Amino acid sequence: MEKPIRLNAFDMSCVAHLSPGLWTHPRDRSEGYKTLQYWVDLAKTLERGMFDGLFIADVLGVYDVYGDNQGAALRQCAQVPVNDPVLAIPTMAYVTENLGFGVTCTLSFEPPYPFARRISTLDHLTNGRVGWNIVTGYLDSAARGTGLDAQGAHDLRYDIAEEYIEVMYKLWEGSWEDTAVVRDREARIYAEPERVHKVQHRGKYFHVDAIHLCEPSPQRTPVLYQAGASTRGRDFAAKHAECVFVSGPTPQVLAPVVADIRKRAAGYGRNPHEILIFALMTVITGQDEAAAEEKFNEYRKYINHEGALALFSGWTGIDFSKYALDDPIRYIESNAAQSAVEAFTIADPSKVWTVREIAEYVGIGGPGPVIVGSPTRIADTLESWVAQTDIDGFNLAYAVTPETFTDLVEFVVRELQRRGVYKTEYRKGTLREKLFGVGRARLSGAHPAVTHRHLALEGGVRRETTGRFSAKLEAPSR
Repeated sequence: MEKPIRLNAFDMSCVAHLSPGLWTHPRDRSEGYKTLQYWVDLAKTLERGMFDGLFIADVLGVYDVYGDNQGAALRQCAQVPVNDPVLAIPTMAYVTENLGFGVTCTLSFEPPYPFARRISTLDHLTNGRVGWNIVTGYLDSAARGTGLDAQGAHDLRYDIAEEYIEVMYKLWEGSWEDTAVVRDREARIYAEPERVHKVQHRGKYFHVDAIHLCEPSPQRTPVLYQAGASTRGRDFAAKHAECVFVSGPTPQVLAPVVADIRKRAAGYGRNPHEILIFALMTVITGQDEAAAEEKFNEYRKYINHEGALALFSGWTGIDFSKYALDDPIRYIESNAAQSAVEAFTIADPSKVWTVREIAEYVGIGGPGPVIVGSPTRIADTLESWVAQTDIDGFNLAYAVTPETFTDLVEFVVRELQRRGVYKTEYRKGTLREKLFGVGRARLSGAHPAVTHRHLALEGGVRRETTGRFSAKLEAPSR
């Protein structure tokens, strides 16, 4: 049986997202990002197409590497202005029943204690349909905006992230026992105090001495997403992530990245095939080949080189205003998103990209490939990528919104369903259950979060409470 294909929509609370210049297209409605109506309409469209989720990107800071200033980013709305990605999610959850919501939140500039509360609140308000994309940030402008001179070194940010997420696990999984909330109206007791425990953490980067402020949400720990594809990012993803987003121009570039992530996951004792890996892609389709090609050629007229290079400079930390458009790109290690430049240089040494080619490529859909064709051709391509790379699905960006997403639902989803490689109904339950199976609302197995669940000593035995069931482990000798 063929692997089922999973789809997420990829958007951001800004204009144009990954297709700078396309906001000027007469059918684009991305300027509506400031309104709830934009997000409500998008959520309804995606649920009609049975998308697994809406993945909302975010960046704290402004792309000011290109030309060493923010002028290009502002002129071409290269992900600025940008709103908070969290605030529209409860409204979208209210008008849908099954769609999941993956939200990008940078951990580098907010203490874990208040952030844990915000995510638990989202998990409650969405009835367990929220996920967190764990990012450490990559823009010095974000650091300067939060009182620092510059962001930390790339690997140091991951060191901090390791401790940050450990604190989050302790708050989400270890503070409130499953039986803490009793809601006993007659006794006038809402929660049993002895079943709510302080998290006492003193680490290198974080100190916490407090209970988690929220009662247990449907998932406790949200579904964990990760998008770092550098060597260190892959290791972090293999240890913690349930869903991983990767990007690359060809299957040949992606396949070794996917294999490496799965191998690393196995090294942490996890089932490598229970990590869902999504590849970034933009699909342009229509009723037939001619309609799709006509649409693509029309879109290309609106590509903006300056906006595209402002984005790519921010992702890579390299000022591409210093290069001529026909200069080739060589690998340069930077302190930004290292995987972005790797994908266009050392990942596929048979191809040498020029700055102009990068601008044209990034101009629609960012660092992911653009696939153009009839529903049949698109379905063939998606199946081929899955077969060649061992990915599980796609993170689909737009060229023009909502047109790109409505075309996907109208044409591609139907074709995938006809082939039997795409669901025709949602599973019941939380986002984690929809992704991994009913009855799996919480993290399980070898995931590191499991070790932080509340452990109460009872008669020389450590008892881990997990809902209706409990497991006994011998208490450690002292």
